[in-house]
Amino acid sequence: MFRFEDPAVLGLLLLLPVVFWLRARRGRRAASIRYSAVDAVRSAQAAPVRWATLLPSTLRALALAAFVVALARPQTGITTENVLTEGIDIVMVLDVSSSMLAEDLQPNRLEAAKSVGADFVGGRRNDRIGLVAFAGQAFTQAPLTFDYDVVQSLLGELEIGMIEDGTAVGMGLATAVKRLQASPAESKVVVLLTDGRSNRGEIGPVTAAQMAQALGIRVYTIGAGSQGTARVPVQDPLGGTRYANVRVDIDEPTLQEVAEQTGGRYFRATDTESLQQIYEEIDELERTEIEVENFTQFEERFPLPLGLGFLFLMGELALSQTVLRRLP
Repeated sequence: MFRFEDPAVLGLLLLLPVVFWLRARRGRRAASIRYSAVDAVRSAQAAPVRWATLLPSTLRALALAAFVVALARPQTGITTENVLTEGIDIVMVLDVSSSMLAEDLQPNRLEAAKSVGADFVGGRRNDRIGLVAFAGQAFTQAPLTFDYDVVQSLLGELEIGMIEDGTAVGMGLATAVKRLQASPAESKVVVLLTDGRSNRGEIGPVTAAQMAQALGIRVYTIGAGSQGTARVPVQDPLGGTRYANVRVDIDEPTLQEVAEQTGGRYFRATDTESLQQIYEEIDELERTEIEVENFTQFEERFPLPLGLGFLFLMGELALSQTVLRRLP
């Protein structure tokens, strides 16, 4: 951060051209010499370094300008912030089962969820974000952190097949709840996205929701998938990939119960645009007012222009009294 303590002093810079114009005008009137024979003067050639005669005036102008800048007291400062209000701890829980390859969301459900989720992470401020992935099992991809770049990077690395296939919704939610269990944040949130119904895991979705409710954790659930059927790539036994239309089977009643039990909401994303809108709505719902105190410590920087001014002035005096000395 840069500023002048006395910026009005800089107005003196506007007077410098006037001062030098008056000085030059007076110098032209007084610059005369009596000489008995002018033939030698007339035949003399112009000095090849005529421009050098301007150096003293230029150095004097720079010196005066530097002194004015120093008088205005330039300062640089470092601003620090103290955040007085804690943010929100949020864990994103993402389904990476094979059905997430369905292309009713573009380019498919998983890639759409990753892209929109990355935007959601990038838009947070002063909130810790964590990431849990689940299919037949669940694991923590990223613990709660303020490093949004790392979370976005790990989110981008999620892919189908990295976990045994299946849909363990309850395990995914329970893993997120465990991550938030020791959180000191006043507001703790889980955003869970799945495209199916729970068919694996030792803990069911409702049981995991009861755990979340006991710890004051709010859960937003998202069902990803269009109505009816969706186009899904499947491996052909003879080799290659073919596409099949598979019925979309989202357990909406359970997802609604999980959300309502914890004070959250259930959303249905039938395409990429609606998924984007859902995350934007959750983003608005989960905002806290952050109280920030700003402190700025300034340091004086006038010695630099002051020193330059003296250097310019010394250079002007040295030239004027030696190689560029003028007759009176």
